[in-house]
Amino acid sequence: MYDFFIYGTAAALVFPTLFFPSDMSPMAALIASFCTFAFGFIARPIGGIVFGHFGDRMGRKAALVTALMIMGVGTTLTGLLPTYELIGPDAPILLIILRFVQGFAIGGQWGGAMLLVTESAGSAADRQDPGACAPA
Repeated sequence: MYDFFIYGTAAALVFPTLFFPSDMSPMAALIASFCTFAFGFIARPIGGIVFGHFGDRMGRKAALVTALMIMGVGTTLTGLLPTYELIGPDAPILLIILRFVQGFAIGGQWGGAMLLVTESAGSAADRQDPGACAPA
């Protein structure tokens, strides 16, 4: 969740000037920047489905570690992404792709982490508690 807060702040303050053309109006650049933010939310359910499937097949821990690694790589590459002035229209396209990768990974992390916590609870009564899946 932390990455979504940081990305949202950067999408509002930094990304419109770095990843979009300077001849674009500031309002249009801000809207385009927030549109890239939306791709992370679009990818979440897809990541949950894919990592849920692989978590059932390979094990939840392996799927969770894989999702964490994908998130780390996506976040690092977002930080290293060249600006619009350096690579032109490829900058926003790569930003969208990396945001999708981050959303995909967080979809797998959230579901996998909640299942691990619930399945690792001490007693059967703890595992059946509806509040067991509520995020801390």
